[in-house]
Amino acid sequence: MPSLRRRAKPLLAVGAVLGLAALALPTVLGVLAVLSWAEAVIATAVLLLGAIVCALGAGLWLLRRSVSALATSVNGHTRRVTEVLGQDRLEITGSLDEVRERITRLQDHALPRASREIQRTVTVQGRHDYEQQVAWAELREYLDVAPFMPPLRGWAASPDVLRLLVKLIDRHCPELVVECGSGASSVWIGYALRRAGTGRLVAIEHEARYAELSRDLIAAHGLDDVVEVRHAPLTEVKPDLAGAEPEVPVGSAPLWYDLSRLGDLKRIGLLFVDGPPQATGAQARYPAVPALLPHCTDDAVIVLDDADRPDERALGDRWIAEHRLHRTEEQAEKGAHVFTRRPA
Repeated sequence: MPSLRRRAKPLLAVGAVLGLAALALPTVLGVLAVLSWAEAVIATAVLLLGAIVCALGAGLWLLRRSVSALATSVNGHTRRVTEVLGQDRLEITGSLDEVRERITRLQDHALPRASREIQRTVTVQGRHDYEQQVAWAELREYLDVAPFMPPLRGWAASPDVLRLLVKLIDRHCPELVVECGSGASSVWIGYALRRAGTGRLVAIEHEARYAELSRDLIAAHGLDDVVEVRHAPLTEVKPDLAGAEPEVPVGSAPLWYDLSRLGDLKRIGLLFVDGPPQATGAQARYPAVPALLPHCTDDAVIVLDDADRPDERALGDRWIAEHRLHRTEEQAEKGAHVFTRRPA
């Protein structure tokens, strides 16, 4: 582009000279009477037109050269950009190939294992859900309960454990059922006892407020004559009930329900151990057997919920070793162990 500007300067000078000549020469010739004034005007017009034509020609020539130079410059830039992009494309392609190879390795090794684990988890959970739905439907139909029943699972017992308890109630017709804990399960057990036509339930609850809520729930289902919710706060366990207790922090002692509130419980035929909560201490449910087994009938059945947890399995082992019990493990969502006295 600078070379074009240099070449354009002579043309512009020629154009300027012609323009000045077009204006001055006819005038001079007119003054010298070489030409008439009319001829001078015509000559001026012709010269001026020639100057304009020259200027236009020079402008077109410059424009053409400028366009040609611009095209050359654009082609040069395009070539350089293409080279840069080509190099970047090769680098990007190489990076993508590396990423693709890593993804392939991940798919070949990690994803199948993760997929199998997810599939197994989903399958197991789906089977549990199905089994609980079946147990729920069987309980509703068999016990002929109210249209709206308290939910099970979660903190409450699962339907499969309640189904086990109903079968034991029908088989043994216990005079007294004791439940460590209270809530939704107390309602279902109450319906089972009413259907059996015999026996009553005492549900032991360590929190006063929750005991009151359970009583309201029992009353709402009209089971007051079958179910009693008894408040028994947690107190330190006496040494003779602690057994060979597991190690506990210095200065702390195992807690269990206040035995002074349970002295009248006699001839227990079915003991359902679903409390106190695990958070209250190590093997918190262990004292149930040493405290209540002396008040059970010879053919009494003890059902331990949440038996899949390490604490519950460990305390079950202690019951067997220290109190001559026999254990049967039942299939249940959270584990259920059934204990009976071994023959003498």
